[in-house]
Amino acid sequence: MTGADLLLPLRTRLRSLRPAAFGADPADARMERIRRSPNFADGVFQNPVGARTRPSGSTLEFAKVYFRKEERVRRAPVGTVPVHATTYADLAEPPATGLRLTWMGHSSVLAEIDGRRVLFDPVWGERCSPFAFAGPKRLHPVPLPIAALGPLDAVVISHDHYDHLDLPTIRTLAGTDTVFAVPLGVGAHLERWGVPADRMRELDWNETTEIAGIGLTATPARHFCGRGLRNQQHTLWASWVVAGPEHRIYHSGDTGYFPGFKDIGAEHGPFDATMIQIGAYSEYWPDIHMTPAEGMRAHLDLQGGEPLGAMLPIHWATFNLAPHPWAEPGEWTKDAAEEAGQPAAFPRPGEPFEPAGMLPLDPWWRAVAAPIAHHWRRREATDVAQDQGNRDLDLAGER
Repeated sequence: MTGADLLLPLRTRLRSLRPAAFGADPADARMERIRRSPNFADGVFQNPVGARTRPSGSTLEFAKVYFRKEERVRRAPVGTVPVHATTYADLAEPPATGLRLTWMGHSSVLAEIDGRRVLFDPVWGERCSPFAFAGPKRLHPVPLPIAALGPLDAVVISHDHYDHLDLPTIRTLAGTDTVFAVPLGVGAHLERWGVPADRMRELDWNETTEIAGIGLTATPARHFCGRGLRNQQHTLWASWVVAGPEHRIYHSGDTGYFPGFKDIGAEHGPFDATMIQIGAYSEYWPDIHMTPAEGMRAHLDLQGGEPLGAMLPIHWATFNLAPHPWAEPGEWTKDAAEEAGQPAAFPRPGEPFEPAGMLPLDPWWRAVAAPIAHHWRRREATDVAQDQGNRDLDLAGER
């Protein structure tokens, strides 16, 4: 810092010291638009249904659970996660049915829909953190370099948390011709990182933009936002509907369960495929992330109560973000899908599939998972009594 820098206002000097990964706060015309939003009240964006955004219960008790050695072991794979080996070659051929999804891990999905290519929540960084040396580290490699994806028509961001909005990934994409569709306020981060304003579409809930002949609609979600030291709730979070001439898909972003899924389905569905958050849930934050059972319920709500289309579970397997075992979201979702009679896809990271074709069903995670308890399974009272309180543990691959 020079002598001239010391003459600048304190706020300006502090902003210059702010890590680039924190992004930027909305200001000026962008902030005025935020204040006019019907979803902004009392100085913050509001959820469609009330939600606790901070962990409930005792912080000390949560820390004991989270850092307990035996629990930590189960929150990561015990072997190498099998990443699909031929993603690049598979993507070279267009989808036969006009719709193909490729889960890249966590919430990152490449959707090829009616001749257009849309990338949701791309996170190619090693850590979902503002720092390169700390924070949740990737549990499997990315299936292929982001540059190998080829041209993209749109990049869609659900909200500004680090596991959905990744600075190095956005900077790479900023050098392309891709258009970004983001919730209201998130454009401030992208502008700071080099995305031109004319390549951004910032939407409030229930607003639609057209990019390359397909419609993208920001729809409500039950979550929260924030990247810096202060969480001002000045950037919106959203789920997204993408509608082409022939197909419709839905990406949940991060959300707790709420009745609005039925409204979204009635307005925009039914969908050929949904991408639903089913990981990083906890009893400490039940309002802002769904369990697999709630994720299945959300999918059915979106489909008018019927087991239609294909469900792709997202927001799991890539980062350790919650106390539950690493493989639990996959196991629980598989059980919930079978119980509901709902087709669900379980691709390895990087494995493309067409929702109207053969879905990947192999429970690949079992080969690299520690034993887990199936606490969600319904059992007869006599079985519970015989267990004498023991948890239903089984080893990966026993079934």
